[in-house]
Amino acid sequence: MSIFLLLLAAAFWVGWHVGVAGTALRGRIVGLIGEIGFMIGFSIGSVASIMLLVMAWQAAPVWFLWSAPRELRWVLALAMLPAFILFIASVTQPNPTSAGQKLAPGGPRGITRVTRHPMLWSFALWAGVHVVANGDVASLIFFGAFLATCLLGMPSIDAKLAKRDPQMWARLAPTTSILPFGAVFSGRGRVDFAEIGPRPLVLGTVLWVGLLVAHPIAFGVLAIYF
Repeated sequence: MSIFLLLLAAAFWVGWHVGVAGTALRGRIVGLIGEIGFMIGFSIGSVASIMLLVMAWQAAPVWFLWSAPRELRWVLALAMLPAFILFIASVTQPNPTSAGQKLAPGGPRGITRVTRHPMLWSFALWAGVHVVANGDVASLIFFGAFLATCLLGMPSIDAKLAKRDPQMWARLAPTTSILPFGAVFSGRGRVDFAEIGPRPLVLGTVLWVGLLVAHPIAFGVLAIYF
């Protein structure tokens, strides 16, 4: 029963963020209660869904499907470094895929040249790492819900941007990509590391090291085993 409740909570979380916010249903709700009313209701629903998801995960039994070997845990720990760098870049640099933000006159800049969705990729990496590292059914469902939300959310956000501001999308899409470095490897774009600057790398690395040290204290589990 606990696993079933966790599945329901995960479905609620994904459905709320992708099925409501990421579809035409959002527009119909906004038409009924207005943008502010929608944002208030969506925020309340988001808090409720994450609380239910966390409580259901904590109450679920631990049924292991696999055990990540020590060597793999080092790889997973290293995979969290780009997650932190992408997260810092996403909160310190403007991103035209965020509501209310505009594209610079010169076109995509900074981390947007790497990917249009640095924050979602940071959470997707975090979720994917923890799915593999934990190896139990409850964690697969819990972290898998976040991973699915991130991966489904990226094309959904792109579609909404293309509809909301076709002119911006026409300038943004040709030289950027969802997949990190996808536009660069296909020859459609380039990365300017001077635009990104040292802050994401420095702060991301500091946070990464800090979390490796604090992980057993905060979560009761070593991130890596020596």
